[in-house]
Amino acid sequence: MANPLKCDLCDKPATVHLTQIVSSKVHKVDLCEACAQAKGVTDPSGFSLSDLLLKASLTPESSSGALRCESCGYTQLDFKKHGRFGCPACYDTFKGMLDPMLDGMHKGITHSGKVPQTALARKFLHEKLSKLELDLTDAIKSERYEEAARTRDEISQVKQAANQPPPR
Repeated sequence: MANPLKCDLCDKPATVHLTQIVSSKVHKVDLCEACAQAKGVTDPSGFSLSDLLLKASLTPESSSGALRCESCGYTQLDFKKHGRFGCPACYDTFKGMLDPMLDGMHKGITHSGKVPQTALARKFLHEKLSKLELDLTDAIKSERYEEAARTRDEISQVKQAANQPPPR
C-alpha cells in the first residue's frame, strides 16, 4: 500500500487535495481536514492557493514579520500582502523562505531556461571542431602524420556539416 499524502502544514494524513493551474503551471496542496477548515478551503470564496503556499512556507518566528529587507524595509508580511518584493535585495533577504516555496512549485530553485535545438547542435559542432584542431596540432608536433591527415579530413567534414542550413 502506498504511503498516504501528508498535510503540507501539519504532517497529518491529508484528505483535501487542491490543484490550481495558472499559466500552464500546476500547483498542488494537500491538507488535513482541520487545516483545510482553518484556511477556509471549504469556502471557495476568498480562498487563494498562493496565500496558502506562502503561509505554509512561513515559520512561526518569521510569520511575525521579524525578517526585514535592509534595503527597502519590506517584511514577509508585506510580501504576503502585496504578492511581490520591494526591491532586488529582497530575494537575498528572504532566500530561506523562497527556496522551499519555489522548489515546491517548480522543478527546482534555479532558472535554467531553454536552448533551441539548433543552438545546441551548433555548440556541439564548435566544441568538436576545437577538440579536433587541438588533436591535429598534437599529432603534427608528435610527427604522427597519418593520424594528422585523418584528423584534418574529419575537421573538413565537421566544417562542412556546420555550414549546412539547419533542417526545418
